[in-house]
Amino acid sequence: MPEGDTVWLAAKRMNQALAGATLRRGEFRLPQLAALDLTGATVREVVPRGKHMLIRLADDRTLRTHYRMDGSWHIYRPGTRWRGGPGYDVRVVLSTDEWECVGYRLHDVAIVATEDEDQLVGHLGPDVLGPDWDLDEALRRLRAGPDEQVGVAVLDQRNLCGPGNLYKVEALFLTGLHPWARVGDVDDRLEPLVTRARTLMLANRDRPEQSTTGDLRKGYDHWVYGRKGKPCRRCRTPILLGDQGPELQERVTYWCPRCQAARSPIDPLARTGEPGHPRPLATPG
Repeated sequence: MPEGDTVWLAAKRMNQALAGATLRRGEFRLPQLAALDLTGATVREVVPRGKHMLIRLADDRTLRTHYRMDGSWHIYRPGTRWRGGPGYDVRVVLSTDEWECVGYRLHDVAIVATEDEDQLVGHLGPDVLGPDWDLDEALRRLRAGPDEQVGVAVLDQRNLCGPGNLYKVEALFLTGLHPWARVGDVDDRLEPLVTRARTLMLANRDRPEQSTTGDLRKGYDHWVYGRKGKPCRRCRTPILLGDQGPELQERVTYWCPRCQAARSPIDPLARTGEPGHPRPLATPG
């Protein structure tokens, strides 16, 4: 799933293409919105909210889209061949005199009165990249679930919105936290964890490449993410890979068992891949 910085950058580019312009084509290729036509509407602005994109119109309506795992927006000059995928994957087309914005495999597409945006995104926690970021509120929400695994809690968009699996994994490593530690057992390190995740996202939001090490070269750009079985960049211990999260919502999690050694008991049924733990997804080797 795209991270919040990916959506932030996409919204910035969409805003540059659409803000202040009148739509010459506003087409939906979804059964529930097939009869809706936005042609003639003027776009006021395009803003991100966590992993959601909000396209606000001058007539006080808002179009919300979400990427989930496979969605994307592509921007073309009129007459340019669309290259984002087959035509049957197109969900929304928004065109002006100068640009064509084509949404592929978009999810959670909905339109509401702008004053009712909370119906769509009101459940989200503070936006890590938003102008109204509130660290104290994010920490309050995390601490409200002391028995949750910290790796699950930081991905819960109701606590703070924007971070995805990449920034979860990398921020946990950089703060030395075991992904399966209980939130209540790492209370003193929650603030450094959240601050680190935000710092990493701020550093990457203006570019498509995502580096957490400061090195943009492929293979050197992450500390532990995508590096199962490879030596930790700090201690040379092989990186582990485990499956974390509620059933059917599991996310692969990478970590160093030495740099992120658990300082308190973790869930004995956690699928960590560590020796002695049941139901391992993968172990180094």
